[in-house]
Amino acid sequence: MAPPSPTPVPARFPPLSAFDASARERRTAASDLDGTLLASSSAFPYYFLVALEAGSYLRALALLLLAPLILLLYTAVSEPAAIALLVFATFAGLRVDDVEAVARGVLPRHYAAGVRADAWEVFRGCGAGRRVVVTASPAVMVGPFVEEFLGAEVAGTELLTFAGGRRFTGVIESVLVGERKREVVERMFAGGDLPDVGLGDRESDHDFMAICKEAYMVPTNKSAPRAAADALLSRVVFHDGRLVHRPDPKHALFSLAYLPVGFALALLRVFISLYVPRGLVRHAYRLTGIRLAVRGIPPPPPSHGTPGSLLVCNHRTAVDPIMVSIALGRQVTCMTYNVSELSTAISLVPTVALTGYREVDKARIAALLESGRDVVVCPEGTTCREPCLLRFSALFAELTDWIVPVAVDAAQSTYYGSTARGSQAMDPWFFYMNPRPGYRVTFLPALQPEETCGVGGRSAVEVANHVQVVISKELRYECTGFTRKDKYMKLASKDGRVANECEQKGKKLA
Repeated sequence: MAPPSPTPVPARFPPLSAFDASARERRTAASDLDGTLLASSSAFPYYFLVALEAGSYLRALALLLLAPLILLLYTAVSEPAAIALLVFATFAGLRVDDVEAVARGVLPRHYAAGVRADAWEVFRGCGAGRRVVVTASPAVMVGPFVEEFLGAEVAGTELLTFAGGRRFTGVIESVLVGERKREVVERMFAGGDLPDVGLGDRESDHDFMAICKEAYMVPTNKSAPRAAADALLSRVVFHDGRLVHRPDPKHALFSLAYLPVGFALALLRVFISLYVPRGLVRHAYRLTGIRLAVRGIPPPPPSHGTPGSLLVCNHRTAVDPIMVSIALGRQVTCMTYNVSELSTAISLVPTVALTGYREVDKARIAALLESGRDVVVCPEGTTCREPCLLRFSALFAELTDWIVPVAVDAAQSTYYGSTARGSQAMDPWFFYMNPRPGYRVTFLPALQPEETCGVGGRSAVEVANHVQVVISKELRYECTGFTRKDKYMKLASKDGRVANECEQKGKKLA
């Protein structure tokens, strides 16, 4: 099927294809966002994500039900009226901190995936001196993406607050469209030359485009090629939020309507994990839509009086150890930082909490191995959704020479089974709620004696780096130097450290 043809461009401004980069140097640029730098002209999915992640599922549902009215206002009344209603329904009463966290941790991935290659090439190339994005979307919503990924200043609609600036009223003084865009651009370039190049896609952009030295219309084309991930000024490695797909109205409706069905399905799958004999769980999973592929040769079970295997795997979701245990066909013990009572209750495998204190954790894991148990550890310390591996902690390499690397990969079609800001106790449930989740578990050859700390005399860091590389090659993932702390500082403004038992008891007594 042929892609839809671009919408004809008004004669007032030439199309983007007429831009000649070799004609002269342009050092400043001003551009609209939705429909111009982004292929889609609809900002609704991003408002929906704010309503869902900073608000609640009920708020997101209310916004979805209002969508037809908002569309009617946009087409029959005015763009500012539609945006004002959209903003109110989304932001009224939300905490400013929550919205900023969503703008920083959830929205950039969806924005980055929709950047038009042609518009971005022009905007980046002619804005070596200064780039400005002028948009009707709230500045608090688009700011982090525009600044980090596009390297531009943002001029967006400003929202009013109350309660000492801690919550949004949902009311705006004026929407940044038409003449308001022109006024803002004039202010931003006051005392200097106006932008060399202006980019827009609709009539409400004409006012600010008219004051630019040259301006181009970006034709509507939702199938326009997207900019490669490494073409932007930054790359998304960490992101949060429960929804896998950009929630256009179709996906937004499905993600909410499917929730009751998904939760019932998750209950069935958890029941299977807990009560079906271990040898049959894999087959029972298949009947409920879970695809589990096992590759490689699992390590043999420990014989009486010998230590267990240390299974070192990358971390994709909270159910990694469960899938490794099912693939292995026997019980394992999982070491993890975040252990909730709910997660422990539905876990197929015994779970032991890490404290974050090296000597304490080292003694716990060593004791489990000496008792003949197989132990699963995830040295990344936290999950990563992108095809990347975080830096491996070297602690595991000091415990034993019998180390088995395990590469795991998870397929999630609707909901992510991991979160940094939300309730981590719900992570397994969200994974099991996916219509057809999948897992691939690959058992790689155990480390050779010369590759270990004991017999081989390698340093713990060398061994950890070697295991990271071995797993990354199997998965075709990129090795990074990012850590658990990097992720939590990016997404939740905290270091991700979990209080040890003494600290937790102290809090309860306080």
